[in-house]
Amino acid sequence: MKLKPITTERESRFLSASVELRKADNNTQTSNRVFGYAARFLSESENLGDSEYQFREIIMPGAFDDVLNDDVRALVNHDSSLILARSKNGEGSLKIGTDDVGLWYEFEAPDTQVGRDLVTSIARGDIDQSSFSFKVDRDGQKWEESKIGDGPTMIKRTITKVSRLFDVSPVTYPAYPDATVALRSLQEFPEANPPEKEEAPTEEHSLSHWQRRMGLFDKPASQQTEQTK
Repeated sequence: MKLKPITTERESRFLSASVELRKADNNTQTSNRVFGYAARFLSESENLGDSEYQFREIIMPGAFDDVLNDDVRALVNHDSSLILARSKNGEGSLKIGTDDVGLWYEFEAPDTQVGRDLVTSIARGDIDQSSFSFKVDRDGQKWEESKIGDGPTMIKRTITKVSRLFDVSPVTYPAYPDATVALRSLQEFPEANPPEKEEAPTEEHSLSHWQRRMGLFDKPASQQTEQTK
């Protein structure tokens, strides 16, 4: 059977305590330069699922290498009307890059109402979190499933390549976990790639069952000799 390519939708994730104001050159006062990490490498996310169906993500070093020259905006709360800076083809008022920690961003807050409000909010500690909006194609991610005894099903998504970086955003009140799109990508896979000569899924068949049947998850070698029934 020829598998139809699945592309996830636009997603957003956030980090706590990841945005700050950099000190001025004389180190005696706070400047208007904003610095933050939008993503951290090799750091497992919080549970994006629930207690019975746990879903966690990890971003690998190199995942952003192909998107650092995208047309990326710095926004407040992912709101396109609250523009702070922009990087296009690696140039502009927004600087983005990666280091051993993760994906970082930096910009001089503009002398606008939005920029001044942001600086005040960060200085007061009202804003101390960052978020990024991105897209991952199917070949830029890997899924693994595990279960220990009667415990919850554990799904791990490893992101190896981000295909599009839309924006980085200081955020005021992020709704975390933002798992709606990521979980929907799981649900779309068996719908777009139904097993040949198989009955439609019933209530007796779990989502993870159909994901395994389609080979989405990497299974231990000991489990690859027998297909789940």
